[in-house]
Amino acid sequence: MKQTTNDWFTAAEDDLLAAKTLASDSRLTNLAAFHCQQCLEKSFKAVIEEIEKPAIKSHDLFRLQVAANIQLSENELNLLGIINEVYIDGRYPGDLGLLPQGKPTITEIETLIQFCDEIYNSLKQQVDKH
Repeated sequence: MKQTTNDWFTAAEDDLLAAKTLASDSRLTNLAAFHCQQCLEKSFKAVIEEIEKPAIKSHDLFRLQVAANIQLSENELNLLGIINEVYIDGRYPGDLGLLPQGKPTITEIETLIQFCDEIYNSLKQQVDKH
């Protein structure tokens, strides 16, 4: 694994840890959601770096997922869409980490964190094998 790829994965893991740490406090679930988005963005950018595609300066998870050649199921794409909205709609401090319907519940954020954890670990294992 290239050092830059490893750096992206380390940053993604830090965001995943932040999301997990914040998730149990209902007041902070929006911040946990934001860190979920950041975890996936950095994980996808790690893969893009490793496969030596040109860097993409984007926060759009769908665009990054396609560029990284990552195949996701329909359910995973639905979850990706939810998390993608966190960044796209989070342009102002009051909106940071909000889902389209508002602040995520603890149950919703736990689902998103589990999804991010699975994607992060899967991508890291795939890159480690090569």
